[in-house]
Order: sequence, then C-alpha cells, then structure tokens
Amino acid sequence: MSVRGGHADAVSRRALLLSLRMLLLVPAGLPVRSQGDSQSDNRVMDNITVRQGETVFLRCAQGDVVTHTAWLNRSSILYAGEDKWSVDPRVSLVTLNQDEFTIKIESVDMADEGQYVCAVQTSSRPRTTSVHILVQVPPKIINLSKDLVVNEGSNVTLMCSASGKPEPSISWRLISASGDVASDDEYLEIPSISRQRAGTYECSAVNDIDTDVRTVDITVNYAPSVSEGRDVGVTLGQRGVLECEADAVPEADFEWYKDDRRVFGDFDGLEIVTSGSLSRLTFFNVSDGDYGNYTCVAINKLGSSNTSFLLYGESSQLLVPPSFSQIIHLFQLLCCLAHRCFPSLSA
Repeated sequence: MSVRGGHADAVSRRALLLSLRMLLLVPAGLPVRSQGDSQSDNRVMDNITVRQGETVFLRCAQGDVVTHTAWLNRSSILYAGEDKWSVDPRVSLVTLNQDEFTIKIESVDMADEGQYVCAVQTSSRPRTTSVHILVQVPPKIINLSKDLVVNEGSNVTLMCSASGKPEPSISWRLISASGDVASDDEYLEIPSISRQRAGTYECSAVNDIDTDVRTVDITVNYAPSVSEGRDVGVTLGQRGVLECEADAVPEADFEWYKDDRRVFGDFDGLEIVTSGSLSRLTFFNVSDGDYGNYTCVAINKLGSSNTSFLLYGESSQLLVPPSFSQIIHLFQLLCCLAHRCFPSLSA
C-alpha cells in the first residue's frame, strides 16, 4: 500500500508540474512597474527592491475556487500549496488560505534576484501573477593596493575596486590637514612623489545603500637634511652641549668629528646620546683641549648631510663699569690727542 501511495504521490507531483509548465507558457511580461492588465489573466506586480541580508515576502491573491496554486522562481517550484519543493532552508510558507498565498525568503542574496511567479489554477481558467525582485548590495572594497615604501621622486599608483549594487563610486583622498591629493577614480596617480605626500590614503566606495572605507599607508624615504649648527661658548670646567638635528626617512645614524678625528661617547668626560632625529654631544667638564671645530654627520641609505659647530671658551670674569675718575681721565686723553685740552678739568 505504501508503494502504491508513493507512486500515486509521484504521479500527482508530475501532473502538477506539467500543469504549471503549461500554465507558464502564457507570457508573463518583463519585470516593470505596472498595475496589471484587466483584460488578461497574467498580472505583473510592482518590482520589489530589497537589501542584501533582509527578508522578502511574496504575496499572491487566491480566490474561492482554486484547485492548484504554486510559487515558482524561474522554472523551479518553491511551494505547491502547502508542500515545500525548494530545498533552500531560507524559503518558508507564511500564509495559505482562500484569500492569500504568501511565502518568504530570508537573508536575501544576489542569487535570489529575478522573476517570481505565482501560478493559480481555478475551475474556469488559470492565471499568473509575476513580480521581479531587485537585490541591492552595499559596497565592499574587494581589491586594494598594499601599504607602500618608496623613495622620494618615485611614481606611485594606488588602486581600489569595489563590488555592490547599485555600482559604487570610488574616491581617494590623503588624510591630512590640507587634503589636497584626491581622485574620483579607482586609480590614484602620484607622479614624482615628495615627502609631503607621505601619509595615509583613504579609499571610499559609496552607493545608495552604504559606504565602505579602507586605507593605504605610503612611506616616502629621503636623504637626511641637517639643521644649521649653532656655535656654543663654554667656560673652562663647565658643562657644554652640542645638538645636531636631522630630518630623514628612515631615521639617520649620527657621527661626530673634531677636525678630522671621529669622536666617540665612551671617552672620559664625553657622552653622545641619540634619540630619533636628535643627537647630543655633551662635555661634562670642558678643558682647553675640548675647544675647537666639530662636525655632525647624519647618514641613511639614501645619502648624508653634515653641519659644523664651534666650541669656544668664555671668560669667567665679570665686566666692571669704569669709575668717574677713569671716565674723566679718558676724556682728557682724547682732548689732548685732538689738541683741545681743557686745563680746568685737570685741576
């Protein structure tokens, strides 16, 4: 009996499928916005626009005398009455009665876009209701240039592409105070890049649904540039410091010289401390032998730069202003030299 029942069920399904296919031979029209045609049993409903990941409900009016009803996607049957034919777990029955036949599709994706048909077989004649689902997809950047390290003067091209529906627009900008580097294209061309163009570049993909943003870092290497040295006067026995600052990428290594002799920080009374872009040569107890000309050299893989300093001695004696009598004596001397002496002033 179970064999006969299974056979009968299979025959019934084949008959239903044949009936639906014959029903769908009647053109349902293209997916356009329409209120339908009162002279036809084939009705086209308004397009349904849904965002990716949302749930869409497909509703179909029934009638008093309906023998068979089904929802189809292209040529595949989703539901035939209460029987689910689709193996997709996202598709489920919502309502089935004499007034309405509604199914839903959860977590809609681009593969769900297309025409759906509700086929109704009545005792008098068949009718179809078709609807077109349009799936909107937020933008997603799928291809982006990697972070770059380049030498100053190089030509740089950044690329950013994105998927989405509607098709997203792409734009580039340099995240900086000026923000003067920009492009409304997938490609950003930076000819002969300078150190001022180093930084973080932002790619934005925008459509009506959302925005996706990602960044690329560009590091620009350049040779050191050393600030002009400042001469320093130090009294014997006091502490003296020479400071050398260099702008460079990558950071520079520093070397100190007195005349043509390399100076190292491990000598007694000397210390060399370098931190980032600044190097300090410190004399803890200046002696006569410490006075002279010094050179700071900043070096990285792209070149070098240098500047000179003079460490000179200062007198420790304080200047004492001349007395009144010393001023009078000096004045008399000047007058005699000019043959204009005033005897009354010498009394």
